[in-house]
Amino acid sequence: MASDIPSQRLDVRTEPTLLGLHRFNEADAGAAEEALLACCGSHRWALRLTAHRPYPDIESLLAAASEASYDLRPADLAEALADESWMPQPLLGMRAPGSQAAHTALRAAHAAYEARFGHVFVVCLERVAPEEMLDTVLSSIRTRLANDPDEERLIAADELRRIALTRLEHLVATPTGAAAH
Repeated sequence: MASDIPSQRLDVRTEPTLLGLHRFNEADAGAAEEALLACCGSHRWALRLTAHRPYPDIESLLAAASEASYDLRPADLAEALADESWMPQPLLGMRAPGSQAAHTALRAAHAAYEARFGHVFVVCLERVAPEEMLDTVLSSIRTRLANDPDEERLIAADELRRIALTRLEHLVATPTGAAAH
């Protein structure tokens, strides 16, 4: 794709965090979309971010990703939430340290949440200490179970946006994490 932004030569010794962004910007559309789908399972979101490359800096990419997240239609959100259920990880919070009773309560809370809202529970745990994850997840599920479906859809969408931004930042912030040619 032709760009209005001039290509820059990067000196990875002075700007190592830009190498991942450069690789993402220069990757073919299919590789970029695939990398983005690992951040958020909405094809519309991934296509939109892919189509608007190149991004001059990570902040611009994150702003575009956030804006695209706010524009997700209900079907796009459902697609992204369904993708979260296929992630190769145990139930959110299950790897956190805690008692067997707490883990049992967490399993029950996840099941109740999915039964009530029809999708997996998502919450961004980026700045939560490992020893606090179990309590944070359990408390969040219990609180959010009281929401009506429309209110919960908005909260889940915002949590998914925060998760996607964190994943995207990790993707492009490391030279080997971005889509390669």
